Amino acid sequence: MRIIARSTLREFWEIHPNAEHSLKAWYDEASRAEWNSPTDIKTIYRNASIIANNRVVLNIKGNDYHLVVHVRYDIKIIFIRFVGTHSEYDNVDATTI
Repeated sequence: MRIIARSTLREFWEIHPNAEHSLKAWYDEASRAEWNSPTDIKTIYRNASIIANNRVVLNIKGNDYHLVVHVRYDIKIIFIRFVGTHSEYDNVDATTI
């Protein structure tokens, strides 16, 4: 999968250095993946939440942070829509962000 935009992750881990390892690991794994449906994601990330508008909410660093991505299965692209703390996540609508 092609991931847009890694810079969002980098900006986050510069503020939250303890998330760097987990975000890099997710990026490496997702970039090698071939997701054709939400089922493919759930196979790898059992705690992922598949929500409306092809959004997926992933727990990062043992559920310390949330990552919201928009997956375009047809063109094999993952768009990073949000990464943040629980309180930041509570203030966004993950289905439209």
